[in-house]
Amino acid sequence: MARAARGFRCRECGWATPAYVGRCAQCQAWNTLDQFTETQRSGPARSAGVVVPGRTVRLADVPDEPGRRLSTEIPEFDRVLGGGLVPGSLVLVGGDPGIGKSTLMLQAAARLAQRGTVVAYVCGEESPRQVRLRATRLGVGEAPVTLIPESSLDAALAAAEGAGASVVIIDSIQSVYVEGLDTRSGGPAQLSEAGARLVAFSKTNEITTIVTGHVTKSGEIAGPRLLEHLVDAVLYFENAEGGSVRVLRAIKNRFGATDEVGVFEMTGEGLQSVENPSSALLESHDADASGCAVTAVIEGSRPLALEVQALAVPTNLASPRRIASGLETSRLHLLLAVLARRGGVNTGAMDVVASVSGGMRLRDTGADLAILAALASAASDQPLPRATACLGEVALSGAVRPVHQAQRRLAELSRVGFKRCLVPNGTPAVDGIVLIPVRNVRDALQSLHR
Repeated sequence: MARAARGFRCRECGWATPAYVGRCAQCQAWNTLDQFTETQRSGPARSAGVVVPGRTVRLADVPDEPGRRLSTEIPEFDRVLGGGLVPGSLVLVGGDPGIGKSTLMLQAAARLAQRGTVVAYVCGEESPRQVRLRATRLGVGEAPVTLIPESSLDAALAAAEGAGASVVIIDSIQSVYVEGLDTRSGGPAQLSEAGARLVAFSKTNEITTIVTGHVTKSGEIAGPRLLEHLVDAVLYFENAEGGSVRVLRAIKNRFGATDEVGVFEMTGEGLQSVENPSSALLESHDADASGCAVTAVIEGSRPLALEVQALAVPTNLASPRRIASGLETSRLHLLLAVLARRGGVNTGAMDVVASVSGGMRLRDTGADLAILAALASAASDQPLPRATACLGEVALSGAVRPVHQAQRRLAELSRVGFKRCLVPNGTPAVDGIVLIPVRNVRDALQSLHR
């Protein structure tokens, strides 16, 4: 049986909205929960043709201060958010099932609550007992967080507002439903309507709202993609395979930089911020292995040193395989073509596999030279010189082009122990690292084997 459609009406002025909001957007009066049915909503008040004009605000009268952010005291989480949570914002945190979204949300809720912020945690996927057991494992079992074990979104938001919450966490958006829609929880119609109601709830009441959403094992965004255009910030946990390192990336952020990343390590006490992410990403670097090259990329507001790995083996297949993890396969094909034509290293009879350390997703073209060096090293099965990094963008002509913020990248490589670096001609010198200028791919390969 379909649930009865419900809406809400201000007791003072009669303003109607499909989602319950405590403060009326028209007359600013506070309301208790006042539900009405679809039949009532289409009754005499609507048939009379009475339309209440919306309120207007002059742009110059709107305060221009950014407002006070709420710090979660989780450094890497605050970094990705742009400095903390903005009051009245709606944040989506997505990722694979089991990657650590709920752990991070519970830790953030506990830190906020311990500092006096009223936090409501809508646990649609777990019972209060399960949440308490997880909180005890994380060492935050006594945190004054208000749990709301409710699957109805309207009822959960009304309970959160009734509790005086300043921050609401919904874990997860696929586990709650909007009454009045005859579809399953997590379906497209439910997610779209839930997103619209959450926007109205957070903006009208100035309540910060965080929702989690699952992606499929194949990496498809699926349901949460329907919410990306509605929310203020979209954060995604990236690949967790290969170790305990987790990477949280900002895909969209109306209050901070996009492409900012936070690096976490999963421990027995939950997710811990990694203070030195470059060292963590290079922890397994083997300087004596072929196919391993190190570079530095700019992620958001900081440089990160990371390792590119490649493996090339002879094959009898008519079409050799090309497998890429952490970078686009099309980019791997392009660099292999440049390596063959401009560098004289042909991998046409080899299967080639390339990956990026730590589950990072490599988008920075400044890592092109390092990828080529790793591929050439794998094809010849000869390791690259010790303590030598590569930095530069590679053109189709084989020329090595300059990269932006080269000095910051070189300083990060020097800080983690690299003594030499192949760079494009004209790169400014940096203390602590010897620069080896190269003009093209052939020069770079010759310099690596001198």
